[in-house]
Amino acid sequence: MRTRFTELFGVEHPIAQGGMQWVGRAPLVAAVANAGALGFITALTQPTPEDLRAEIRRCRELTDRPFGVNLTILPAITPPPYAEYRQVIIDEGVPFVETAGANPVDHLPHFHDAGIKVIHKCTSVRHGVKAQSLGVDALSIDGFECAGHPGEDDIPGLILLPAAADALEIPFIASGGFGDGRGLVAALALGADGINMGTRFMATVEADIHQNVKDRLVAAQERDTQLIFRQLRNTSRVADNAVSREVVEKLNAGATFEEVRDLVAGTRGRQVYETGDLDAGIWSVGMVQTLIRDVPTCAELVTRIVRDAEQIITERLAAAVGTTAAA
Repeated sequence: MRTRFTELFGVEHPIAQGGMQWVGRAPLVAAVANAGALGFITALTQPTPEDLRAEIRRCRELTDRPFGVNLTILPAITPPPYAEYRQVIIDEGVPFVETAGANPVDHLPHFHDAGIKVIHKCTSVRHGVKAQSLGVDALSIDGFECAGHPGEDDIPGLILLPAAADALEIPFIASGGFGDGRGLVAALALGADGINMGTRFMATVEADIHQNVKDRLVAAQERDTQLIFRQLRNTSRVADNAVSREVVEKLNAGATFEEVRDLVAGTRGRQVYETGDLDAGIWSVGMVQTLIRDVPTCAELVTRIVRDAEQIITERLAAAVGTTAAA
C-alpha cells in the first residue's frame, strides 16, 4: 500500500507508532520498524538527553530501518531541557521527529536545517492548518477516541478526518481509535494517508510493559476509560481504575489540581507498566481497546492489518461497486 505518508517517510506500510510516555522504548520501536511501519522513541521517557542518546543507539542495534523520536512539548513550572533533547536528536542523525503538545515553531528551524522531517500531532483542524503554515512536513490528526490528550473540542474521527482532508494540503495520518485493517481502510477513505496507533501497539509482545497491562487491554471494552482534567481544560483519556475514578470524583466536587496532584503523578503511572498493579496510578489508553483480542508480535500485527485492509478494498468494497480485484 503506497500513500503520501509511505513515500514521504520511506516506510513500507502506512502505519505509525507514535510517542507514548513510559512505553515508546527501543525494543518496541525497532520491532515496529522491522515490520515495515514507522516507530517513534519517546524522548521524555528518558530521564536525561544522554539517556535518549543511549536509547537511540540501542534502537539502531535492533533495526537497520528508519525510526523517529517523539518530542512532546508541554507547559511546566520546571520544563525539561528541550533544546538539549533536540540537539541529541540532531547529533544522532534521527531522520524523523514527531512533535506534540505546544506549538513546535521554536524547534522547526533546527530540525529542518538538519534535514529532519517533522510530523506534528494535532487535535483540531485549525491547529493542523496553523502547523501546516509553520512548515511541518506532515500531521497526525487525533480524534476524540484517542488515548492521552484528545483536546477540548470532542470531535470524533469520522468528522475530524474528512474536515482535515478538506483543509490541509500536506500528508496526514489518522490517530485515535485505530487498531485493525478496517480502521486503516476507513482512514484512507476519509482522506488520511495512514494511521497512527498507540494503544494497539501496547498490546504486542515487544512492548516493554507488564503482562497485566496487556491482558487488561485484551479484556477491556470501549467504555472502560475515564476523561480526567475536563474542568481544567486539559482533558486526558486514561484507563478506568480506582485512581482515575477518584480523580474524576474529586474534580467534579470542586477540587483543585493541587488536591489531586499526588494521584496523577507520572511516577505512579510508570509503576503500572513496571509492576502490573493496574490501580497504582493513572495510565493512558484509548477506546480502541475494545477491538484488541490478542497480543501478537509487531510483525504479526502490521502484516494482519495490511492484509485485512487490502482484502476489504479488493474484495468486499470492489464487489459493492460491481468490480473485481482484477479490474
